[in-house]
Amino acid sequence: MSAPLRVDFERDGRVLRLELARPKANIVDAAMIDALDTALAAHLDTPALMAVLLSAQGPNFSFGASVPEHMPDQCAAMLARLHALLKRMLACPVPILAAVRGQCLGGGLEVVLASSYIVAAPDARLGQPEIKVGVFAPAASCLLPPRVGQSHAEDLLWSGRAVAADEARVMGLVDAIADDPDAAALEHFDRSYAGHSAAVLRHAVRAVRAPLARRVAAHLDEVERLYLDELMRTHDAVEGLNAFLDKRAPVWLHR
Repeated sequence: MSAPLRVDFERDGRVLRLELARPKANIVDAAMIDALDTALAAHLDTPALMAVLLSAQGPNFSFGASVPEHMPDQCAAMLARLHALLKRMLACPVPILAAVRGQCLGGGLEVVLASSYIVAAPDARLGQPEIKVGVFAPAASCLLPPRVGQSHAEDLLWSGRAVAADEARVMGLVDAIADDPDAAALEHFDRSYAGHSAAVLRHAVRAVRAPLARRVAAHLDEVERLYLDELMRTHDAVEGLNAFLDKRAPVWLHR
């Protein structure tokens, strides 16, 4: 199997480019999570680095997380991996820019939500559909409210609906819309960060992001316990996941 992630540099090494490389789904499974975490750990301490660009190959950013890895025998390990990655991203010492095309759903959107600046293509659709398969989105439950506000977060998380780029822009879920989101993200870097001192930028990022990183990290731990200790003991959570894998409608017992 090909490597899940392409790691490269832009702008004379000042931008670390991390490109999900398993189109068209770019599933955020254990291999993808580990590749992202490893790349960030290897390069974030580079003094000249000023930003990370998160993008994806193919027509879609990501269809989401691996549903088999959400089953009761695997979900604890999966959540621990994903949440460790998101905590690293939230504590990232430089801005993370995300370029989104096509479908950006579930665990894929959770990774994007840990970014600082999100550019979406006009065809992008973003959402957290987990509730439709009998679970909820732990990380998005922590990351959506500070980004879009409580009302919009509740709408997206409790309905499971996906929103188009223009609606996502209005609610603050994305920062800009561009036909070429990768190029637009790099233009944002050129315009907003490139002329600064990398050392000073790191301190500015820390000053703004550190309180958010602490709050979300604590909330993630709380929500992870809720997911593992309570949700996954319900009939309907396991039924919903099994129904998805079996390609059938779930039979909810409401317990």
